[in-house]
Amino acid sequence: MRIIAGTFRSRILKSLKGQTLRPTSDWLRETLFNVLGPAVAGSHFLDLYAGTGAVGIEALSRGAVESVFVENHAATVKLIRENLALLKIESGVQVVSAAASQALAKLSSRARPPFDFIFLDPPYAAEHEYELTLDFLAASPLISAGSIVIAEHRKQFALAETFGPLQRYRVLKQGDAALSFYRLNPAEK
Repeated sequence: MRIIAGTFRSRILKSLKGQTLRPTSDWLRETLFNVLGPAVAGSHFLDLYAGTGAVGIEALSRGAVESVFVENHAATVKLIRENLALLKIESGVQVVSAAASQALAKLSSRARPPFDFIFLDPPYAAEHEYELTLDFLAASPLISAGSIVIAEHRKQFALAETFGPLQRYRVLKQGDAALSFYRLNPAEK
């Protein structure tokens, strides 16, 4: 697994051995960031269910000013920290070791700017996590009218078109995976 573009282009990231993680493929990550384009530069990025941290690190490589990584498993939290250290990334990052729901509640309680991009990639088997997380985000101060929420999921798993005022506006399918893009519907919030 490597960083696709930007400051850390072609740098290799560590991963866990075996099938413990299902990292977002290089191909899908490249597609994601091609869609997001130059808006990533200067952005605040939240990587939920971060795994190796590859998506949040890719955002930093492409000029994001902040990446917050949320991961619940101790070995994976350690891996994210190792990948950040490997690339000597020390500023503009926060690693939150907690379940997504707990981390979102904690982040929501702080005075901070909304995230420009929120990427969530729960374990595919934990389908309920999508609804819980997207419902929470729809009502939270962590997003604004300009925020984009992206959910990676199995291609065969259809996410709802709306979660409160969050409206899906694009689905991108690639291989066995899909990316669903959401933003606030201003008429509903």
